Amino acid sequence: MISKTYSCAVIGIEGYPVEVEVDITSSLPAFELIGLPDPSVREAKERVRSAIKNCGFEFPLKRITVNLAPADIKKEGSAFDLAIAIGILISTGQIPEGEFLKRTVFVGELSLDGSLRKISGALAMAYSLSKCQSSKGVQMIVPLDNAPEASLIETINVRGADTLKEVFSYLIGKTNIPVFTPELERIMKTQFNDNDLEEVKGQENAKRALELSAAGGHNLLFYGPPGTGKTMLARRLPTVLPQPSLEEMLEISRVYSVAGKLNSDTPLVTWRPFRTPHHSSSTAGIIGGGRIPRPGEVSLAHRGVLFLDELPEFKREVLEALRQPLEEQNVTVTRSAATLNYPSDFIFAASMNPCPCGNYGDPFHLCRCSQSQIQKYHSRLSGPLLDRIDLQVEVPRVDYTELEQKSLPENSAKVKQRVQSAREIQQKRFKNERINSNAEMSTRQLQNYCILKDEALQLAKTSFQRLGLSLRAYDRILKVARTAADLEGYEIICPHHLAEAIQYRNLDRLFEGGIN
Repeated sequence: MISKTYSCAVIGIEGYPVEVEVDITSSLPAFELIGLPDPSVREAKERVRSAIKNCGFEFPLKRITVNLAPADIKKEGSAFDLAIAIGILISTGQIPEGEFLKRTVFVGELSLDGSLRKISGALAMAYSLSKCQSSKGVQMIVPLDNAPEASLIETINVRGADTLKEVFSYLIGKTNIPVFTPELERIMKTQFNDNDLEEVKGQENAKRALELSAAGGHNLLFYGPPGTGKTMLARRLPTVLPQPSLEEMLEISRVYSVAGKLNSDTPLVTWRPFRTPHHSSSTAGIIGGGRIPRPGEVSLAHRGVLFLDELPEFKREVLEALRQPLEEQNVTVTRSAATLNYPSDFIFAASMNPCPCGNYGDPFHLCRCSQSQIQKYHSRLSGPLLDRIDLQVEVPRVDYTELEQKSLPENSAKVKQRVQSAREIQQKRFKNERINSNAEMSTRQLQNYCILKDEALQLAKTSFQRLGLSLRAYDRILKVARTAADLEGYEIICPHHLAEAIQYRNLDRLFEGGIN
């Protein structure tokens, strides 16, 4: 007898339906899995066999063939266990066939005793199922630990079960598994960022750069001696970014779901991510991929901030690999069996010392580095990568008089209000475009929206000639100037907006001979 059940798999962060066909014939006992299963899927044979037996059900001593369709897409992971087990129970007559089974998707890993274990990507699966034309009336049966995240998609009826026995009792009508309802109000209240700009004394120029970065989505680099607050400042960037919308929260949460990083108690990421990978991280760890492809740090920072501390200490190939996601806001991982896409729309923030010892240009400490050592240190950063960093900000040592000030600096909430106002201006400006912020503008959009006053035009021409700017660097200056104007509510870019943007492009001239 042939039975059909339905499951779901994930490619990148997109789910796709999988039809699980089970055929049981009178022949020598065997258990075959076909449909391009990977080793973790093939191991389902032993998990399903033991789970069915240990739950007290009959496991047929016949030839069992399980096909995972479509057969031309490679299947990975353990999420098909439950669908395979239910298919076998239907084929052996232990569960009666019913029309509602065609509207039920089974997802979950089985342990040997029949309990259901949490799997990765349940939210991505539910989201993709909701986008199907035939999604009306579809229900998902998932492990209880996955129910909070999958139930965030309101158009899918999600039921969470603990064991195979519980699912069996529900399917034969003995018990009911209620539709899971997420506690959104509680989730929203439990997640917050306790960093605040008012904790940072001095560094007004760097704080202004944070505001510009948040308002326009601009990439940011802090450079200066050790201990001046570069990392402290960068950690406060998410606190001045606009609150993510529900759609953005779901985007972020889908990535974390696929990566297996969602917590059952708080299944919705309601804050802007802030990722700080170690400088020893591999290219696959930062960009994504690996033997079993997973989202990298650039995707885990989606809609948030990726911060690389001590930027020159990262491997050259890692830094060069960042160029594509910074431009495309998307990462494509190509494998022989599939091409995976992960989103990577983030603000890139970084910090670095001026030299290997960190004391170059510091009036209070002696630099022991030779000029060649300094040049070698900075040569780890290529020109094309630096061109993609809009704001290059020096962070000097704080004067003691600034530490003595009793009045509290401006807090993150006040800065966030100005940032939100600037973002609203950009939303209106780009309502017919496929972008959301000034940092994403194309050359055509720069011509349309970055209109300079006559005095600003002359300043732009002089700066381009004297500073030897690349075309990309010049475009970045215009984008930052546009953001500075938005923060003040100006339609046209004034000279002081352009001058402020130009001052953040001086890293190339910090050292004699420049950076090669």
